[in-house]
Amino acid sequence: MFFRAMILICAAAGAASAQEPDPQDGRDLYRTYCWQCHGRDATGTGPMAEMLAIETPDLTRLAARNGGTFPLEAVARQVDGRAPVLAHGGEMPLFGPVLDSDQQVALALPSGQPMMTGLPLANVIAYLQSVQAD
Repeated sequence: MFFRAMILICAAAGAASAQEPDPQDGRDLYRTYCWQCHGRDATGTGPMAEMLAIETPDLTRLAARNGGTFPLEAVARQVDGRAPVLAHGGEMPLFGPVLDSDQQVALALPSGQPMMTGLPLANVIAYLQSVQAD
């Protein structure tokens, strides 16, 4: 849908790939790495949330808190560690190395500039976009 128009997949060698980010694959990764803090439903109510120094954000409201536009670049940078987020006295766990791969995806930012990231991270972003509340 709208996310497909924003993605171009490139293999590490530079050849084009037909694979697109998959929200279901992203959901599986989310349920492995993110749910403990952000909750199974991504509303910030995970079992670890009460131990954090800051309130765990409701990830279903990212677009609503950003004027109705999903903050793609900010989400990618926070998850992969390019923009640290404070949590329990330290930074949010950095999953960039886990979510990186040889299959690179060019995320089209609102400016039109591409932001390269691994396919697994693009899958998580596709999942988070799919759970945005109105």
